[in-house]
Amino acid sequence: MKKLYFVMALLIVASMILSACGASAPTAEDCTKEEVFCVGLVTDVGKINDKSFNQSAWEGVQKSNTDGVADVVQFIETADAKDYAKNIAQFGDAGYDVIVTVGFGLGEATAAAAATYPAIRFIGVDQFQAETVPGVSGLNFPEDNAGFLVGALAAAMSESGKIGAVCGTDVVPPVWRFGEGYKAGAAYADGLNGTTTEVFVVYHSDVGFDKTFTDPEWGAQTAKSMMDQGADAVFGCGGLTGNGAITAAAQAGAYAIGVDTDQYLTLPEAAPRMLSSAMKLITPGVADLIAATKDGSIADGNVFGAAGYAPFHDLEGDVPAEVKAMLEEINAGLLDGSITTGVAPVKP
Repeated sequence: MKKLYFVMALLIVASMILSACGASAPTAEDCTKEEVFCVGLVTDVGKINDKSFNQSAWEGVQKSNTDGVADVVQFIETADAKDYAKNIAQFGDAGYDVIVTVGFGLGEATAAAAATYPAIRFIGVDQFQAETVPGVSGLNFPEDNAGFLVGALAAAMSESGKIGAVCGTDVVPPVWRFGEGYKAGAAYADGLNGTTTEVFVVYHSDVGFDKTFTDPEWGAQTAKSMMDQGADAVFGCGGLTGNGAITAAAQAGAYAIGVDTDQYLTLPEAAPRMLSSAMKLITPGVADLIAATKDGSIADGNVFGAAGYAPFHDLEGDVPAEVKAMLEEINAGLLDGSITTGVAPVKP
C-alpha cells in the first residue's frame, strides 16, 4: 500500500511539473496579454509550402520567433480570395500584435482591417501604397531589377537564342515587373554581346485569381510548349504555377530559373539544372519589420527591400567568367541607377 501511495505521489508531482512547464510557454490564447508578442500571417491564395512567395514570408515570421522577437507565431492559408477579410479577422479578434498579409491581392482587405484594428501593426508584402495607410507598412521590392538580371543571364547562356518565362497573372504588378524585366534584361545582354534572343513570356491571366498561382500542370505544359519552339532556358514566376514550369524545364535538360527565393534550396527536383533565381529578400524583410514593430521604430507607408540573383550552385562551372562579370556590372548599375530597366510599375 505504501508503495502504491508513493507511485501516486510521484504521478501527482510529475503532473504538476508538466502543467507548470506548459503554463510557461505562451500560446495563441495568451495573445491578449501585453507581455506576449504574437504574429499571425495570412497567405494569398496558395499554400505556406509553395517553395517561393508565401513560404519565404512565413520563414520571415518564423525567424522573428527564433530570434526571440515573437513569442507566438501562426499562419492561416487562404483558399479563396473572398476569405481574405475573415482570415485576417481571426488574428485581429485574437489580439495579435502583428498581422502579415502576403500578396498584392490582400491590399484592400489589409487597409480595411487596419482601420478596424488600430492597435495592430499590419505588414503587407507586395502591397504598394499610393497613399499612406495608417497602421500598415507595405514591403515592396524592385522585381523588374531581379527579372532583368536573370533575363540577361538566360540570354547570355542560351545556345538556341530562345528563352522563356512562365508567369502568374500580369494583373499583379510584381509579376508584371518580373516578366517584363526578364525581357528587358535579355535585350540589354543582346546589346552588349551582339546577339539576338527571342523571348517568350506568357502570363496565366486566362483564369481566376484563385487559379493563376496554383496551376503547376499549366505551368509545365506552357514550359514544354516553349521548349518545343527551341527555348533552352525557362524562368518560372508565379507560385506553384511557376514551379511547374521550372521543374519541367529542368527535367527536359533546359536551364531552370527560379523566383522570389533561391529555389535551388527549395525545389530539389529541379536543382541540378537551376541556373539561378530572381530573388526578393522577403524573409529578412519580414523579420526586420516585425522586430521594428516590437522596438517601436516601425513607420507607416512603403518600405523597399532588396532584390538580386541567386548563386549558380551546381552550374557554377558552366557559367563563363565573362557572363559572371557582365551580371556583376549590371547589378552594380541597377543599384546605383546608371542602368534602368524601363519597365512600368504596372501593366499599362
